[in-house]
Amino acid sequence: MKMKQLTALVLAGMMILPAAAVTADDSAVEAIKAKGKVVMTTNAEFEPFEFKDGDEIVGIDKEIAEKIAEKLGVELEITDIAFDSLIPSLNAGKADFIAAGMTATDERRKNVDFSDDYFNASQTIIVAADSDIAGREDLDGKVVGVQQGTTGDIYCTNEDGSGDINVKEVKRYPKGMDAVSDLMTGRVDAVVIDDFPAQKLVEKNPDKIKTLDEAMTEETYAIAVPLGSDLVDVINEVIKDLNESGEMDKIVGKYISTEEE
Repeated sequence: MKMKQLTALVLAGMMILPAAAVTADDSAVEAIKAKGKVVMTTNAEFEPFEFKDGDEIVGIDKEIAEKIAEKLGVELEITDIAFDSLIPSLNAGKADFIAAGMTATDERRKNVDFSDDYFNASQTIIVAADSDIAGREDLDGKVVGVQQGTTGDIYCTNEDGSGDINVKEVKRYPKGMDAVSDLMTGRVDAVVIDDFPAQKLVEKNPDKIKTLDEAMTEETYAIAVPLGSDLVDVINEVIKDLNESGEMDKIVGKYISTEEE
């Protein structure tokens, strides 16, 4: 790529440049303890992982973050921003970690380090209740809504190299709910979004929309930190402790029912 083209892309906000790795003499953990707080950044539009209950951000990721803060012996501070701004914000030093139902993709690993996985998830297809779309292959030639910057966005635009669908157009939205609103008014033919938020959206509009049985893709969530940050070791300890003690199941169970209705 020519320098002029590269500069244009950066100025247009179309490229995320890798952050400089933390040097061997730096310790994110010690810096966090010195300031007495750890800052989590998220996109609180992702129920049940992070969403707003009044003015308070709640959800699975928020409770895991509280355990991380407790392990560090500091206060937890949360910032709520657009999903596609999470990694740039982290790498600009505005947060210590991202907890946002984020999938640990190879592309994202160029810019951040990820913790161990803590949740198995999938991308789900939402369609109108009377739609004739029955599976992912039926998305060929269709207009699909996605939340900008998510893996649903990546898969629908074939940026992962799969090339197994060929949608007519991808419409990107700052919030999954915005995409679903356009689905219900006929502006898009389908929406691709993470499974549990999809289920919550359908529960609120059962007569208008439905999810398909076939998943778009399977994936796992992890917590992101700046490249080279030693905070990832603390986060991995917390995830391990939560899993071994059964506390992780209790946290997830507060927000996600595993029993058949």
